[in-house]
Amino acid sequence: MTTTTTAPDEAQDSHGHMDPARALVQPQDEVSGPIQTRSERPRSFDPADFGVPTGREVNWMHTPMKRIAPLFEAAEANDGVMCTVTSGAEYASGTLAIGEAPRGEFFQPEDLPAAIAWVNSADALHVQLPRETEVAEPIVIDIVGQGADKRADGHIVIEAQPMSKGIVILQHSGAAQYAQNVEIIARDGSHLTVITLQDWSDGTVHASSHQARVDRDASLKHFVITFGGDVVRVNPSLELSGQGSNGEMFGLTYSDAGQHLESQVYLFHKGAHTKGDVLYKGALQGNTARSVWIGDVLIGPDATGTDSYEANRNLLLTNGTRADSIPNLEIQTGDIEGAGHASATGRFDDEQLFYLQARGISEEEARRLVVLGFLVEIAQKIEVPELQEHLIAAVEKEIAEGVKA
Repeated sequence: MTTTTTAPDEAQDSHGHMDPARALVQPQDEVSGPIQTRSERPRSFDPADFGVPTGREVNWMHTPMKRIAPLFEAAEANDGVMCTVTSGAEYASGTLAIGEAPRGEFFQPEDLPAAIAWVNSADALHVQLPRETEVAEPIVIDIVGQGADKRADGHIVIEAQPMSKGIVILQHSGAAQYAQNVEIIARDGSHLTVITLQDWSDGTVHASSHQARVDRDASLKHFVITFGGDVVRVNPSLELSGQGSNGEMFGLTYSDAGQHLESQVYLFHKGAHTKGDVLYKGALQGNTARSVWIGDVLIGPDATGTDSYEANRNLLLTNGTRADSIPNLEIQTGDIEGAGHASATGRFDDEQLFYLQARGISEEEARRLVVLGFLVEIAQKIEVPELQEHLIAAVEKEIAEGVKA
């Protein structure tokens, strides 16, 4: 078992260093050290303000820099993915240019790939749930990579108008080098679910920044499900801005040999009487399989009556795997209902295996049941039966391939 916060070799430096991003938020003569908390991170629409990351910055120190480097430059042809609304096309209300509302109403890039994707996406897809309307069937957006050597930058705006309700699914497949922004706005009284499924082919490099705002008495369920790809970094940020708003953030990853799957999760309780729940689960198998989860929760000074909890749990199935799990909690008011965080990384529970084998179940089947039982909790939270079945089948396939190896 390995659970560590040590930076990869390529990001280590025997000398003291300064996070270049600090200069964006403080005058140079006041720079005192690296940015440590998510709330301190600078934001800018200009890629030049960030500079090319070195791997020593706190938000890049766990990422394989050489492998993700193609996303540090804009896509020239920008033909790396094909984006199609395959279900619910009537809710795709066109595209949004830079400066055209609601694009940019909430989203502000906080790293270089997000800034590049902002500038290099002339037309952002706009999906809108109409006011006081319940969309019965999921709105499905298929994003298909056109080749592992193809680059693309994209921006998607998902807007739930007041009192609306619906589910939006982003399905990624094929192979590409893709920098992506997803801007989510859940307006007053709306109930929105956004599911992003990364089922990429080998060789894919994908960095995605999801930023969501949840207004008064609204709710958002956000899922990050990742199985495929070479390096996949999906960083969701959720702000509970309105009084009585609710946010749930769930993640499911299965990392195989050579894969790097990463999520840096941020939940900001800004409004009063908000409720948040974060649960990410991951399984790792195969030499050099890697996962990174960093969870930051900030309860602001006006977020009285807040109830918040975050947890990350990882199951290491073979030797040679590594899971970094780093929960952080910052509270700026004493008037809350509750707040907590947890992290656990470990191998199979021998007692569980013994219990099952003592009842005549083979070791192979016992292991399958343990892994499936561990991960299926996230799939069961998705209120789309077909997608639930797909995810369970995908987990079953990963387990079977691990047994063969």
